[in-house]
Amino acid sequence: MEDKRYAVLIDSDNVSAKYILAILDEMTKYGTITYKRIYGDWTKNQASKWREELLANSITPIQQFYNTAGKNATDSALIIDAMDILYSGRVDGFCLVSSDGDFTKLASRLRESGMDVIGMGETKTPKSFKAACSVFTNLEILLEQDADKTKENISPKTIQEAIVEIITENENNGKKTGLGELGNSLLKKYSDFDVRNYGYSSLSKFIEEMEDTFTLYKKETTILVALRDDSLKREQLEAYILECVQRSNGEGVDLAAMGQKIHKKYPDFKVKEFGYSTLQKFVSHIPGLELVTENENVKRLRKKEAEGKKTVVEQLKKTSYSRKRKLGR
Repeated sequence: MEDKRYAVLIDSDNVSAKYILAILDEMTKYGTITYKRIYGDWTKNQASKWREELLANSITPIQQFYNTAGKNATDSALIIDAMDILYSGRVDGFCLVSSDGDFTKLASRLRESGMDVIGMGETKTPKSFKAACSVFTNLEILLEQDADKTKENISPKTIQEAIVEIITENENNGKKTGLGELGNSLLKKYSDFDVRNYGYSSLSKFIEEMEDTFTLYKKETTILVALRDDSLKREQLEAYILECVQRSNGEGVDLAAMGQKIHKKYPDFKVKEFGYSTLQKFVSHIPGLELVTENENVKRLRKKEAEGKKTVVEQLKKTSYSRKRKLGR
């Protein structure tokens, strides 16, 4: 499923430039930003702080001169652009950044057209504008949350916290987090993020070094990332066991050796926490696997044969057994 596309439209007259990183970071939770525009009179001295942020964050400035005293030309320009973008059909939603209640009607109109409308403004924003938005976010709160984050110097700890946030949000929505999805989400948060800057060749290697916090496991052809949990999730364990059996090239894995592999990867593993008294009983209930007894002391875990193939094998065994009886063996 593709990310939703958003147009971020900022009223420079009613929002401080100090919020810009928090605004763009917050929008990564909703989707991809396709329009980044900011409206104001860039000839005025009060716009200087915003001018410093335009190039760094790839925001398109829209110049609007104040032609009539007492009239807010910036509002008009933003509203006209919003309607043009709406009719273009190129976005799924809007982020209106302003503390001005004059955008209440615009927010309502966009929602009537089926658009998501994310509002962002300071505490002073009128309730009417807040109520007209699908979601309204207080910029002061965002700034507090992002106080230690910078685009220029991203520490491994910052990346780790971002990964935790992404996984947690997915889990709250009943979703698992794929390695590829995680990489895309990090790039949306930090456009210059590159694991090579931290000495790693791949994102998976980077995450593996944080084994106290995260665990990687494979489900079918997808590599998933989850938060490390003292009470290991059953599906992660089953996926790991299946992967070990598949790597055996049909030979299967000795049950005792499988137990050692599990405890090496998951030192806190206790089979009783999953409701089984022994590892043998646990693995016997994993779909797609079967436990084969080679002799009294050796049991091997193998991929379950197809039903038709299994029937033929069993028939051959019965035929062989009958012949041995006839020969008196």
